[in-house]
Amino acid sequence: MALISISNCPICDGTEFQLHLSCIDHTASQEKFLLKKCLKCNFVFTDPRPDETTINYYYKSEKYISHTGGTQNLIDKIYLKARKLTLRWKKKLVTKYSSPNKILDIGCGTGEFLQTMQDHGWTISGVEPTDHPRESAEKKTGTALFKSLAEIHNEKFNVITLWHVLEHLPDPNEALKRIHNLLEISGTVFIAVPNLKSYDAHYYQSEWAAYDVPRHFWHFDQKSMTKLLEKNNLSLVKIIPMQLDAYYVSLLSATYKYPKRSKVFNLFTAMIVGIQSNLLAKKTFEYSSLIYVVKR
Repeated sequence: MALISISNCPICDGTEFQLHLSCIDHTASQEKFLLKKCLKCNFVFTDPRPDETTINYYYKSEKYISHTGGTQNLIDKIYLKARKLTLRWKKKLVTKYSSPNKILDIGCGTGEFLQTMQDHGWTISGVEPTDHPRESAEKKTGTALFKSLAEIHNEKFNVITLWHVLEHLPDPNEALKRIHNLLEISGTVFIAVPNLKSYDAHYYQSEWAAYDVPRHFWHFDQKSMTKLLEKNNLSLVKIIPMQLDAYYVSLLSATYKYPKRSKVFNLFTAMIVGIQSNLLAKKTFEYSSLIYVVKR
C-alpha cells in the first residue's frame, strides 16, 4: 500500500503535528491509521494516508453503502430510511436559499439527491469519481455526470452541494478554489461534514464511525472549517445541524466499540448516545454533523 504524508497543514500551513488518535478501518481493511493534530491551529487529519492510486481499494466494500446502495442488515435499513427523510429535508433547505435553476452535486454517489432535485425542476450536474455509483446515478437521472471537478469548464451554478464529501477530497483548498470559480455571484454552497467536537465523537473516541479512516482525510470542527472558508474567499452565512446523523453514526460506532454485544444492546446504546449528543448540542451547538451555508 502506497502512503503519503502531510507536510503542511491545509488550514494554517503549520509543519509540526502530534498524534491525536489511532483508528481502525472497519469498512474495508481492518488496518490502523493515525490521526494527527496540527500544533499551530489544532486541525486534525489522517496521516499518512493512501495515495490516489490506492485509495479506491478502500471504497470497494459492500459495507460502503453510499456507493453500493446497501444490503439488508439492520444498519443499512436504518440508513436508507434516514436517507429518504434527509433527501426531502435537503431539498427544502436548498430551495429556501435559491429558486429552481442549476445545481452541481459534488460526490453525488448513486444519484438520489440529484434525482430528487431534478424531479422538482432543477437543471442538474454531478461529480462522482467512482465508476459504479456514477453509472448508477446516470441511469437514475438520464444525465451524463463528471468524473472530477477539473472536467467542468465555462459553467456557472446557482447552488453547489457537498454532502459529506469535502472530508474525502485530497486537497480541500484546490476544491474550494474551483467551487468559488464555478459559483454564480449570488450562488450558495452547502457543505456537510462530521463534527469532531460533538458528544458522540467524544463518547466513542477512536471508534467514532465518522472518522471513517482512511476514506476521510480531514476531520473538521467549526473553527477549522471557518478558517478554511476564509482562506478561500468564501463567506459563512449560517451553520445548520444534521440531528439524524447523531443516531446513525452512534449506531455504527456502537458496532465498532462493542462488536460482541447484541444488536439490541448496540441499538439501545446508540439511541441513548444520540439523544445525549443532540440535547447537549442545544447548548453547545456541537452537533454530530453540521451544514455550512456559504456564499462568495
